[in-house]
Amino acid sequence: MGSNEAALLAEALRAALRAADPVAATKKHLPSPPAGRLIVVGAGKAASAMAAAASAGYQDVERFGGAVITRHGQALAAPRVQVLEGAHPVPDAASVAGTRTLLGLVDGAGPDDLVLCLLSGGGSALACAPAGVSLAEKAAVTRALLAAGADIHELNVVRKHLSGVKGGWLAARSAAPVVTLAVSDVVGDDQGTIASGPTVADPSTYAEALALLDAYVPGAGAARRALEAGVRGERPETPKPGDERLAHSHYEIVASGATSVRAAADHLRAAGVEVIACHAESTGDSTAVALRQAAEVRAILTSTSRDRPLAVVYGGETTVKRHGAQLTYGTPQDEAVDRARGGPNGEWALAFRTALADVPGMWLLAADTDGIDGNSPAAGALIGPEQAARLTRIQVADYLRRHDSHALLERIGGLLVTGPTHTNVNALRVALFAAV
Repeated sequence: MGSNEAALLAEALRAALRAADPVAATKKHLPSPPAGRLIVVGAGKAASAMAAAASAGYQDVERFGGAVITRHGQALAAPRVQVLEGAHPVPDAASVAGTRTLLGLVDGAGPDDLVLCLLSGGGSALACAPAGVSLAEKAAVTRALLAAGADIHELNVVRKHLSGVKGGWLAARSAAPVVTLAVSDVVGDDQGTIASGPTVADPSTYAEALALLDAYVPGAGAARRALEAGVRGERPETPKPGDERLAHSHYEIVASGATSVRAAADHLRAAGVEVIACHAESTGDSTAVALRQAAEVRAILTSTSRDRPLAVVYGGETTVKRHGAQLTYGTPQDEAVDRARGGPNGEWALAFRTALADVPGMWLLAADTDGIDGNSPAAGALIGPEQAARLTRIQVADYLRRHDSHALLERIGGLLVTGPTHTNVNALRVALFAAV
């Protein structure tokens, strides 16, 4: 890979991450301290970084403290805030125990206090309070929905209706005002979807959750019975828009994927690259999105001179439907698929590059901004002509069928490894074309 092009792509990623820096973003939006206690709660991959920012911003506030939950192995120190850990994308017992701590803090808040809720992507799994089902059942349903390709909105409709914290329940429990600061990992920045909206009203219903469960995960017995009970009115609905229990809840998004994508594009422009397309709203199946975008790029390249470097910049959140893997609840059907590693960014990069295999001088970066692509230890892919030369169309199709993009990228030297970034604003994908 050309060192200049690879370095430029790496710099664009760093620019995107700077724009999503949770410490800087949180510091800018900290509310004024209350007359009583300032109680921090939160969950997500950026939660400990956000808590560290709050600790620094309130270092002179005597009555300050709380707890947040982040992913196992990614905790950062936050003075006077307990940093707990849990599992992602499927919750574990530590997620449940940590959530009990958060709810205890909220339950203990009074009218003179302020609850500062710090949320980011990953909060849906990390803040887990199963309702109507066991943790094991909740985890199994989550795994099955992910395997079946449910998008984040669909997944969260189900999770909210099997939870005692999501869908507005956290804020509804608080006698104190609640201010939420959120780092958004959701296309469109829907507040109810970020970390499953624990502090905002939920317009979705048990009936919708049940329909989604039946569509994606047939046979999910205990979860289905819990949702059916909700449909019959035997379990309370999530707080809806206009619910007085949420009148004291205020929400601000402090960083988002769109901001990061624009920052990457701006960096490329400053380096003399013509950015011919830039948007942050990619959704759907990752391979299908890659093929559609590759076709669009081919059309653009056909009608555009390449007398200087060109680039397209994408963001968003695509999904991987693991065909044959746990599409029937609790019944893994293909062990090879279940052993596969990779995620939407690796799949996008391989599919996009193969679709434009005849285009010379192309470099690709596809990364999740949290540093973790799906179930792999890599952030995604960095592919130049050297790596692309090691690919064959048949080989790529086989690895994509098995959803084992990590193995193929490792084989060709195309893995992008960043380690944990302590933020999460979805994907950054850049295709860079050299001048010809």
